[in-house]
Amino acid sequence: MDLSQYAELFLAESREQLAAINDLLLAWEREPASREHLGGIFRAVHTLKGAAATLGYQGVAELAHRVEDLLDALRQSGQAPSADTLQLLFRAADVLEAGVHDAVAGRVAAVPGELSRALDREAAAYVSAAHLPEQGQPAGGRPEQGQPAGRREEPASAGGAGLWVRVVLRADAPLKGPRALLVLARAEKLGTVSGVEPPVASFERDDFPGDFSFRLATSAGEEAIAAQLRGAGDVAEVLVGAVPEGERRIEPAAVRHVRVDLRRLDRLMRLMGELLTARGRLLDVAAARADPELAEAARRVSQLAGDLQHEVVAARMTPVWQVFDRFPRLVRDLALRLGKRVEFVIEGKDIELDRALLDEISDPLVHLLRNAVDHGLEPPAERERAGKAPVGRLVLSAARERDAVAVRVSDDGRGIDRDRVLREAVARGWMEPGTEHLSDESLVRILARPGFSTAAGVSEVSGRGVGIDAVATKVRALGGALEVKSILGGGTTFTLRLPTSLAIVRALLARVGEERYALPLTHVAETVDLDPGQTAMLEGREALMFHDRLIPLVHLRRVLRLDGEGPARRPVVVVQIGERASGLVVDDLLGQQEIMVKPFDPPKGTMPIFSGATILGDGAPVLILDAAGLA
Repeated sequence: MDLSQYAELFLAESREQLAAINDLLLAWEREPASREHLGGIFRAVHTLKGAAATLGYQGVAELAHRVEDLLDALRQSGQAPSADTLQLLFRAADVLEAGVHDAVAGRVAAVPGELSRALDREAAAYVSAAHLPEQGQPAGGRPEQGQPAGRREEPASAGGAGLWVRVVLRADAPLKGPRALLVLARAEKLGTVSGVEPPVASFERDDFPGDFSFRLATSAGEEAIAAQLRGAGDVAEVLVGAVPEGERRIEPAAVRHVRVDLRRLDRLMRLMGELLTARGRLLDVAAARADPELAEAARRVSQLAGDLQHEVVAARMTPVWQVFDRFPRLVRDLALRLGKRVEFVIEGKDIELDRALLDEISDPLVHLLRNAVDHGLEPPAERERAGKAPVGRLVLSAARERDAVAVRVSDDGRGIDRDRVLREAVARGWMEPGTEHLSDESLVRILARPGFSTAAGVSEVSGRGVGIDAVATKVRALGGALEVKSILGGGTTFTLRLPTSLAIVRALLARVGEERYALPLTHVAETVDLDPGQTAMLEGREALMFHDRLIPLVHLRRVLRLDGEGPARRPVVVVQIGERASGLVVDDLLGQQEIMVKPFDPPKGTMPIFSGATILGDGAPVLILDAAGLA
C-alpha cells in the first residue's frame, strides 16, 4: 500500500507533537526537578518516531530514537537535566522539525552526525552516573530498533483456523490507519494473517476507530504475540485467543473530527460568496415582482444560504493557540541570546479566528514579540536600577470585542519616548513645528511610516519602530487596525484589531455621488444625521459633538475629490477603532448586506482608503472602505 498519501496528515500530526515537545521543554526548563514533563516529552517523541517509521522516514525516526535514549537515561537516573542537556534537547527538537518538513517534501532527512554523537554522549553520561547497563541494553526493557520485541514461546494450540487477535489502538493515537498497517506487518512476521475485520481498505477512512481483529496462524505464544504487536506503538490493548463471551466492538465516538485540506475550505468560501451574490440578485428580482410564490422561494433560499454560510465560516474557525503556541520557544531563545530574563504569558488561547487570517498575522506577531524582547524589555541590571523586577513580563493575548478580535502584545519595559519621536517627526516634516503633545493615534501613524527608524536604528525609540510599517500594512490589508499605547518607563502595548473572518463580512452600504461603497460593520459604532449646529473645530479639523465628546469628521466626498457638497441632509457613520473614533460623512445610507471580500493592493498613486472590493447582487462592483485609513 502506498503510504505517501498520508504525508500531509503526518505533517499536521507531527506539528502537534513538536509543539507539545517545545511546550514541555520550556516547562521542564522552569521546573527541572519535575518528572511529569519528562514523561510527556517521552510520549510525544515516541509517537513522532512511530509515525515516521510507519511512513518510512528513517532519518526522523532515527533521531527521535536517539532522543528517546537520552530521555530514557534521564528517567532511569532520577537526575534533573542540566542546562546543557535541555539546550541539546531544544536543538534536537529543531532538527526534528526540519527533518519532518524535509521528509514530507521528499528530501532525505539526514541526522547531523555531531548532534547524534552529542545525544549519545549525554545519554551515556546519565547512564554512567546512575550505574545503568551499557548503552545498547537500555533500562526499562525498551528494545533497540531491529531487536526482537519478545522471545518465541512454546507453540500455542491454535486449531486449524489459527488464533483470534484483536487490537485496539489508543484513542488519541495519530495516523490510526498507518499504525494498524504496521501492526499487521508485525503480525505477518510471526505467521499467516487472514480474516482482517474490518477490511484493510477501511483503515484509510477518516472515521477508522483503531479497533480491528484478524486470524493469525503462528507457533508463537500469546505473550510473544502481544509483545510483538505492542511494539508497533500506540497500542492500548491486545487480546489473543478465543472470542470472549459477549465481546462488543468499540464504537467510534459520537463526535468525530476529519482533517480537511484548507484549499478545499477556501474554495467552499469562494463558492459561498458567489451564492450570497446570487441570493442578493434573487431577492431583488422577487421584490420587483408581485409573485407570492417567488417571494416565498426567495425567502427560503435566503434562509438556507444564511445557514450554509454560518456553517462554512464555523468550519474555518481555528483557536488562536494553534499559532500562539509557536511563540514561547521564540521568546525563550531570543531572551537567552540577549541575556534577558522574560516571563512570557499567553492569554485567550481559545479565541477563534478564520484559519487564513490566523496564518496571516503570524509574521506581524513574530515581529512585535521580537521588538518587545530586543528593544522594549531592559536587561536585568537596568530593570533593577529602575526599581523593577529583574524578570521582564511579556503578554500575548486575544480577546473578543464586539464583532472583532483584539490581539495584544504587551510588555512592562522601557516604553516609547514620545518627545524623541515628536522631535524626529517634526524634523522630517510629518508634524507641525510647535506641536507639544503626541497622541496615541499620531504615535502609531509615525511609527508606521516606512523607514521611520532607519536613520537612528541604534536608539531605543527608533529600534522600537523598526518594521512597524510592515505590521500596520499587513493588518490594514486584513481589514483590521493597529493601535499603540505606551508609557515611558512603564511599557508598551500594541493592539491588532481584526475581523473574525477574512472572506465574508456584514457591511454597511453607502452612496457618495453616483457610486456605492461598502464599510464593514466591524468598526461601525453608530449612524447619526449631520447637524451643523453640533459641529466645532478640533485641532484645525471639523468635528462633531458625539456623546459628550468631539470626534473629527471625514467628508468622503472631499476625500474622493468630487464636485459639490451633496444633499443638505447627510448621514454620518461613526467609525470606532478602540478608543479612537471619527465620523464619516456620506450622501446616503443604503442598508446592510453580507458581502464577499476580494482583497487587493491599491494601484500605486491611489488613495490608501480601500481594502478590497465586492460584487453586489445586481452585478455591480463596489469598493470596500478601509476604516483604519479613514479614521
